[in-house]
Amino acid sequence: MTLAWFSDGPRSPAPGRHATAVDVTLAVVVAVVTLPQLYYHATHANPRVGTYVVFSVLLAGPLIQRRRFPLSVFAFAVVVAFGQWLAGARLAADLALLIYLYTVASRYPMRVAIAAGGVVEVGALLAAVRWPEIGSWAGTGSWAGTFVLLAGPIAAVMLLGANARHRADALRALTERAAQLERERDQQAVIAAAAERTRIAREMHDVVAHSLAVMVTLSEGAVRKQATEPERADEAMRQVSATGRQALTEMRGLLNVLQASDDRHPQPGLAQLDELLEHVRSTGLTVASAVTGAPTEMPPGAELTVYRIVQEALTNTLKHARSPHQVSVVITYEPGSVTVDVHDDGAPSAGPPHVGQGHDPAASRLAHDDLAGSGPGGSGLAGMRERAAVYAGTISAGPDPRGGWRVRAELALPIEVAAGGRAR
Repeated sequence: MTLAWFSDGPRSPAPGRHATAVDVTLAVVVAVVTLPQLYYHATHANPRVGTYVVFSVLLAGPLIQRRRFPLSVFAFAVVVAFGQWLAGARLAADLALLIYLYTVASRYPMRVAIAAGGVVEVGALLAAVRWPEIGSWAGTGSWAGTFVLLAGPIAAVMLLGANARHRADALRALTERAAQLERERDQQAVIAAAAERTRIAREMHDVVAHSLAVMVTLSEGAVRKQATEPERADEAMRQVSATGRQALTEMRGLLNVLQASDDRHPQPGLAQLDELLEHVRSTGLTVASAVTGAPTEMPPGAELTVYRIVQEALTNTLKHARSPHQVSVVITYEPGSVTVDVHDDGAPSAGPPHVGQGHDPAASRLAHDDLAGSGPGGSGLAGMRERAAVYAGTISAGPDPRGGWRVRAELALPIEVAAGGRAR
């Protein structure tokens, strides 16, 4: 037979293997409960034993579909139970009605659960009136006492199902909230990355504009000196070529369309690092700095990147390290690259782990968007990575095996800068 005549609205998803196994087990349990009664009637040659078997199968069989069609199966079971009452057949399989009631109460709003419970309570009243002797084993032989005896389990099952639904709804709400927060976090990360690219573009605007101004000035001077001082004119044009290549490198490194900015002020570079370190020393923290390798004259944009990386790493120490005493800043120059290494001896602060760094409490550092508040628009590790990417660089940050926290950045320098320095 089929239950397609009863509609529950949109069909529920097909239950998994575990849920199906549970429902089949329930059907088997109800069938086992009915076996002693059916065996008794069969051995005593009751002519209505076939009726008992049919009604028992109709009550227990639909249990395997109770999750997909809760209301339909419940309505079908109620109709079967009413037919059983009309036929005057008392069945142990009526236990299945409690299971159907629980399923409805755990899937639908409270008003539906109360309506379903009321239907079953009416059935219990009809059974108590027709068979008051059901409660004799509990010391009551009246229909009222029998009804009270039957009504108690029905109300308990209904409330148990409603409580299960409430807990499931609360868990679903928490899951949806967590998913929403995760989406918002991802959106904030995208917004922070976009803002960082825009800030880098504005900062590099001055660098590129300066290079173009130099090129124009040198070109005009070369034109004027071409006839009277050709050697100086040639030297000026060579400087124009070097400056143009440098500006082209800067332009290729932009991560976003250059935007005009009303906030036009000189951007810091390597010359301002000492001032930055003194500012950190004024907080009581011991700062050691060292430069290894032959200093290379870098493009202003690269100097700005080095400055910002050191600034954000030091800000991380000041804001998120516990009891730091010393921090070291080492800048290493190599042909075609520059390495920045910032290491402090502070313990990591407690906090939520950074995504992708496991559950180590040390990962709480550099994990917050507002980490590098000392720089305009700073966004911690994400901001440093965006800056390093302009120069095909890499950033690593994490606990140092010797203790403390280390931030290391490696930047690639333009070929012409590594070979001969920048044009003046």
